Amino acid sequence: MENIDHYGSLHQLFDANFLDYTSYVIKERAIPHLNDGLKPVQRRIMQTLANMDDGRFNKVANVVGETMKLHPHGDQSIYAALVNLANKNFLIETQGNFGNIYTGDGASAARYIECRLSPLSRLILFNRDLTDYVESYDGRNEEPVTLPAKIPLLLLQGAEGIAVGMATKIMSHNFCEVLEAQKKILRQEEFAIFPDFIKGGILDISNYEDGNGKLKCRARLEEKDEKTIVIREIPHSTTTQSLMESVEKATKAGKIKITSINDYTAEDVEIEIKLPRGIYAQDTIRALYAFTDCEISISPNLTLLKDNRPCILTVSQVLEANTAKLQADLEMELTIKLNRLREKLHAHLLEQIFIEERLYKEIEECPTYEIVVETVDSSLQPFRERLVRDVTVEDIERLLEIKIRRISRYDIDKKNKEIKVVQKKIRQTEKFLKDMVVFTINYIDDVLQKYGKEYPRRTELATFSEVKARKVAISNLTVGYEEESGFIGYQVKGDEGFRCACSQYDKIMVLFKNGLYKILNVTDKIFLGHDLLWMGKMERKLIFNIVYKEGSRNLSYMKRFKMPKFIIDKEYRLFDEHKRSFIQYLSLAGEETLRIYFTPNKRAKSNFTDISLADYLVKGAAAKGKRLSSTRPVTRVRLLASKERVVDAEEEPKPQELFRAEDDS
Repeated sequence: MENIDHYGSLHQLFDANFLDYTSYVIKERAIPHLNDGLKPVQRRIMQTLANMDDGRFNKVANVVGETMKLHPHGDQSIYAALVNLANKNFLIETQGNFGNIYTGDGASAARYIECRLSPLSRLILFNRDLTDYVESYDGRNEEPVTLPAKIPLLLLQGAEGIAVGMATKIMSHNFCEVLEAQKKILRQEEFAIFPDFIKGGILDISNYEDGNGKLKCRARLEEKDEKTIVIREIPHSTTTQSLMESVEKATKAGKIKITSINDYTAEDVEIEIKLPRGIYAQDTIRALYAFTDCEISISPNLTLLKDNRPCILTVSQVLEANTAKLQADLEMELTIKLNRLREKLHAHLLEQIFIEERLYKEIEECPTYEIVVETVDSSLQPFRERLVRDVTVEDIERLLEIKIRRISRYDIDKKNKEIKVVQKKIRQTEKFLKDMVVFTINYIDDVLQKYGKEYPRRTELATFSEVKARKVAISNLTVGYEEESGFIGYQVKGDEGFRCACSQYDKIMVLFKNGLYKILNVTDKIFLGHDLLWMGKMERKLIFNIVYKEGSRNLSYMKRFKMPKFIIDKEYRLFDEHKRSFIQYLSLAGEETLRIYFTPNKRAKSNFTDISLADYLVKGAAAKGKRLSSTRPVTRVRLLASKERVVDAEEEPKPQELFRAEDDS
């Protein structure tokens, strides 16, 4: 009983701790927030850069060290997150080797490279008045809950992360297109935006579902000449190294044939592929899409934190939420600015009245400080209508701090100009607040004008059909069949007439003399049995012409049929099973002419007849066919040459034999 209680307590302990761990990983490590599009480590890096910002570059090692005051994990996680954030080219300006996103090369050590806030991040990411702060993990510092981002960073930068029981994979989008979509939202117009990757490439959005669904991304391949292919852009989430490895792997597997592959990538991607004799660029490009990472599938998953909870949204919902937040933040900024301008105007007017009306003279004979404050307060009452608000003790204390030298040098005209400037700003701010939609659109236009040209679309949107591997696969295998052993496969040499060139994606049809047939996958070596009549690669366009003898009645039938439908390894029959039933003639040719020989009969005018296959309809494999004679058995079938139409009627038929046609596919 004691052991059971102990187990139950341990189980509860694990349950409680696991839930805490799960919640921590989701909210504090892996999933970005809707408001600023940042994960906690990224947010802490940006706040640290803002704290250190003096306009000059800082050593990344110093930034990492300062960020550790806010981030309760190792320096390597901070360093990796900073490099990743910097390579997205939005928020961090770099100096030194931060790696190469195309080749996958890593950045230099943190002590050798430098960074600072980009002008864009200074403009759109920080405002202490709009930021809520909490204590850091050790209580010595404070960190932001979220930063007041004024552009949808979540959609611009994208994000990937794996938490406990969930993951996120958010695509990056084009800067200009996202901001233009925000303007359409404010105007209540329809909009649609699609991913845009820094590595370029070609993107098929046919199955894209507004942030979810499925995407297909291709490299941009150029046919330099018929023997040379150049890769200029690579798909999202790949590198030139991973792409070359996939090409080399496909080459070793025999799926494509190349002579060499070389990487000349520097600032731009350039991978050159040389082809061998007999292989041409146009065909190889399709094979590269089918068998290598030149085409990849991406499954977006827009999971994020909203109201401190993980949820799945669409791109449209994220954009609408960010746009509403932008408008609210701008309105709050204008309200704060208006209040400060009014306070500034109030201070100017108080000073003007206090000095120009010589109210300071009334306090010359006041015996105590309390009386001085009361005297100033009462002297300002007649001028209340000229002020912005009621006079407070703090206002009076500021007036009493004015030095005599400042009063003696007081310039009335200068003060009037200052008051007019502040009043003009107040009127302008009040005007903006009356129509926040227009003000928000103007703000977006300003950001676009300053930074839009730096972010052109890099990924081409297109629709392309899937390249079927079977159609572009090289026929690099030879499947053979040996009558003596009964084995078939690409490790079997094969008898004369029983060899078939194919690829690993093809299907092989085998047909026995007794009318049994089945479809096989290409394999190395399996036992098939004896008495095989024909084998070949399965192709839908093939038409079979057969003459078979039905053993139960000893009569022959002619039938034509297309390649039948099938289930792999299942046995089918062209006619009913009987020990004396067999195929007398088989061909895959066109509509040729056959000479049919019958059992000799002295009463018959002729012992043979000519038939044209064009007179027979092509039906299904299960059809019985057309009987060649109602009484006389067929002893032999002969294919006539294309010009041969008349043969000596006295010619004696040869012994019964089968005519087997070779696979002409």
